[in-house]
Amino acid sequence: QVQLVESGGGLVQAGGSLRLSCTTSERPSGTFAMAWFRQFSGKERQFVAHIMWNTGAAAYTGPVRGRFSISRDVLKDTAYLQMNNLKAEDTDVYYCAAYHRAQSVQLMQRDYEYWGHGTQVTVSS
Repeated sequence: QVQLVESGGGLVQAGGSLRLSCTTSERPSGTFAMAWFRQFSGKERQFVAHIMWNTGAAAYTGPVRGRFSISRDVLKDTAYLQMNNLKAEDTDVYYCAAYHRAQSVQLMQRDYEYWGHGTQVTVSS
């Protein structure tokens, strides 16, 4: 069972930046993929960004493209979400997620095997 530990959330003013981190308990291998989702209270988690662990290929949802950047450090078993030019509408709880045998970008939370506990991102306007 892979465990994901997130960090890096917080309060920031609009236009500011935050970097989220997600560290896995096991060294990723093969077709492992990680992603970030966001969730507003009581609603389904929404896809934000995805990265293939072996190639580093990244994908993003439209509203964050050009502002957010997902990356991974294979030596630290850690994925990152760099969030720049934050807007008030980016406020949410952000979750790290992962799964094995990735062959394409999965956008739905049901396709992910592992989840972090979530970290709050609050952007004040």
